[in-house]
Amino acid sequence: MALGGMMGPTEIMMIVAVVFLLFGAKKVPDMAKSMGGAMGEFKKAQKESELSMRNFEREVTSRPQQQPMAEETSIQKTAKNLGIDIMGKTDDELLKEIETIAGIRENAQP
Repeated sequence: MALGGMMGPTEIMMIVAVVFLLFGAKKVPDMAKSMGGAMGEFKKAQKESELSMRNFEREVTSRPQQQPMAEETSIQKTAKNLGIDIMGKTDDELLKEIETIAGIRENAQP
């Protein structure tokens, strides 16, 4: 083997001779053709993968950063416990709903 880890002409000739002996002269062109096709498919898949990764990175970096949610207030916790949907409602709106539910329950008890 030549210096630097590269194969020299002698090594390449030996490999070609072994391939001819193992597979015969008729099979070698077919094998080369199928290897070329496989390499083409591999390169195509590699390019698609790289494009997909770039698109994903672009999508992630272009998303607006979400603000961390603030801790729930006691009104929000109470409303949740009563089964009230708290999404998009202010504490004042939730408090009115809680009072309405509490008034109904007080009137229902003897």
